[in-house]
Amino acid sequence: QVQLVESGGGLVQPGGSMRLSCTAAGLTFSRYTVAWFRQAPGKEREFVAAIRSSGGHTHYSPSVAGRFTVARDNAKNALYLHMDNLRVEDSSVYYCAADAHLILSSLRTASAYDFWGQGTQVTVSA
Repeated sequence: QVQLVESGGGLVQPGGSMRLSCTAAGLTFSRYTVAWFRQAPGKEREFVAAIRSSGGHTHYSPSVAGRFTVARDNAKNALYLHMDNLRVEDSSVYYCAADAHLILSSLRTASAYDFWGQGTQVTVSA
């Protein structure tokens, strides 16, 4: 049974930093493309960043590029999202997702991922 568990959310002031973690179990983590998505109330789930299984290539949404960094540690079955210069509009529930059979064109599509965590709330507010 595949499980993804996010942690590290909370409240941070605008301009601050935060790191999210996602720990995976029940899968050969190194074979999976893993990603972060976020969803604010009343909005669709939005792609944030992904890191591919082969080569560790990273992909970012234009709204977070240059501020967020995605990384993985295959030895620990872990995915990370380091967020700098946070803005009020970054407030959302952040989800990690995993899939073993993604094609590049589907990387940013939520419905293409088979496995999801339960989400962690990030609130950016003064």
